[in-house]
Amino acid sequence: MLVNLILWIILGAVAGWIASMIMKRDAQMGAAANIIVGIVGALIGGFLFNLVGLPGDTGFNLWTLLVATVGAVVLLFLLGVIRRAA
Repeated sequence: MLVNLILWIILGAVAGWIASMIMKRDAQMGAAANIIVGIVGALIGGFLFNLVGLPGDTGFNLWTLLVATVGAVVLLFLLGVIRRAA
């Protein structure tokens, strides 16, 4: 169980890092921010993918990494919009 938790945190970190590279924010974000963005992004991605009829979580695989990364990109985009509006 602890190993699974560690693996999911690593997947979240990778998804957050990939999203920060896509959104060109890698220089602004550290490892902790990547992990948080990846985990929250995974929740957002899972919700969005389920909303359109696609599976959000199919286990520990590349599809789940894609879902988490898409969600993290959406999160970073929304944070950027909010930051610019403030």
